Amino acid sequence: MTHSMLFDAHLCTGCRGCQVACKQWNDLEANTTKNTGSYQNPPRLSANTWLTMRFKEIEEGDKVKFVFGRYSCMHCEEPACATACPLQALHKTKDGPVLYRADRCFGCRYCMLACPFEVPTFEWSQNEVQGPWIRKCTFCYDRLQNGREPACAQTCVSGALKYGEREELLAYAKERIAKYPDIYQQHVYGEEEAGGTSVLYISHVPFEHLGLPTKLGNKAVSARAQDAMFATPIAAVGLAAGLTGFYWVVKRRREMAQKSGSKDQRG
Repeated sequence: MTHSMLFDAHLCTGCRGCQVACKQWNDLEANTTKNTGSYQNPPRLSANTWLTMRFKEIEEGDKVKFVFGRYSCMHCEEPACATACPLQALHKTKDGPVLYRADRCFGCRYCMLACPFEVPTFEWSQNEVQGPWIRKCTFCYDRLQNGREPACAQTCVSGALKYGEREELLAYAKERIAKYPDIYQQHVYGEEEAGGTSVLYISHVPFEHLGLPTKLGNKAVSARAQDAMFATPIAAVGLAAGLTGFYWVVKRRREMAQKSGSKDQRG
């Protein structure tokens, strides 16, 4: 079974119960925040915030209304973060979740650069003894292993979060879109975006209003991450060679200048 989750933006009330449940289950500390002119809080993901609800005001005729977007790891089918990691500290499980192994991480943060959804965060407060950790949603993998659904999905009272098998959720999402064509966008976000994700979205507003990137294409971003990883050592070697050559030229010129100065003094 490939674990997956469907977020229905039309049903979401913005109660943030999922956000609280994530904090509680994963024993994540609260963040000190300040008012930034939005109801969204915390404003972004961090080492202690693996799920946050985005609040956006949009105009609809002469009215203004809120839309709510779930922001957390998408658990991509072909995760760019895992491809970019040189030590395989991040990996896609056969069950669906993308997991992190702290014992393999040395803190390069390539995963942060590779992720098209800008999800992985660095635990800056971590000391050198424990190591530099990357933090993100685990899809409550410990709960899944015990036959339980993710804490966020279990907590959702409006039915906006639905947990299940990916193909079943895709079928359900398409059925709902067909049943209410005047309400929903005619697309299931995550079915093909960036090669497909384990977290899917249906929405009554354009997906960019939920804070989702809409120009990723259907090709897995991991392919581009792999090309970048292949080019990195080549570029590093080239840079090192160039700097070595530059150093040799500078050193040689200094030696020649010193010899010339010595001759002038003897003359």
